[in-house]
Amino acid sequence: LIVCVHYHRSTNMDSLGKTVLNERALRHNNSIIEYCRTSLAVIAGATAGVIGMTGLYGFLLYLLYSVFVSTALTIKVGTKWNCYFRSKRALWFDGVFGGLFTYVLLWTFVYGMVHVF
Repeated sequence: LIVCVHYHRSTNMDSLGKTVLNERALRHNNSIIEYCRTSLAVIAGATAGVIGMTGLYGFLLYLLYSVFVSTALTIKVGTKWNCYFRSKRALWFDGVFGGLFTYVLLWTFVYGMVHVF
């Protein structure tokens, strides 16, 4: 569940005219992005290991999964992304490299368990 980060519309601006954001909701939304990317990295890494991908093909699979997650999140929030995140960049790039480490860990572990032992 992604939560809108703006306070109630009538109190959306402070006395200086700046937009007020709910920091707790913002952190919650960012943690949801991290959870989605980590979960998908585990699934993608296990898949790459089971089917025996090696080299650049394995990294291309992660890139494909990452684009899939970013597209799905973008579709989920629709055109009101600024209600949920500070920038649209968060939907596409936050957590990508952290997910990559998880992906490589599972990829090599499952590949070793299935194809080496």
